[in-house]
Amino acid sequence: MEYGLDAVETATAAAPAEDAAAGPLERALAAVNRAIVIVSSVALFVAGCVLTYSVLSRYFLHLSTDWQDELSVFLIVCTVFMSSAAIQAQRGHVAIEAVVALLPPRVNKVRQWLVDLASFVFCAFFAWKSWTLLAEAWVEDYHSESTWGPPLWIPYSLMTAGMTLLALQLALQVVRPLRRRKAAA
Repeated sequence: MEYGLDAVETATAAAPAEDAAAGPLERALAAVNRAIVIVSSVALFVAGCVLTYSVLSRYFLHLSTDWQDELSVFLIVCTVFMSSAAIQAQRGHVAIEAVVALLPPRVNKVRQWLVDLASFVFCAFFAWKSWTLLAEAWVEDYHSESTWGPPLWIPYSLMTAGMTLLALQLALQVVRPLRRRKAAA
């Protein structure tokens, strides 16, 4: 058993910025993804520091930190949702490789395109619902029910932006083979 990215899955995952045929939208999304990966890495590090501080301050100083759980969740939501498009651009999400190994390359390309299409439909719906949730949280001024009580538009906006970027990345991956096919004809 091998671990890592499968050659079939990553064969078409060349970085759009390096692809001469990449359009301006693909290059812009690649640049945004690079920046978001850095921000997400910092957010994950800060979440780890906050949780470590919480444990140490509770154990050694017997202090209550009612804000650290929510802040850590916000930071992890930022990391997960915002970096999902960058992970998808490299086809780094979990995939079932048993089917990939059994299919011929041409059929695998069709399977991969259908998976991208289904993923796009799901993520586009999720992004749309995230936008409605964000609008509701903003208009109704929703806050967390904790004693810290931060506004909920903050994590909802991170979720919305991340799902929108993921849907855009998937849309580009769905359109890319069609554009190449049209250019070859």
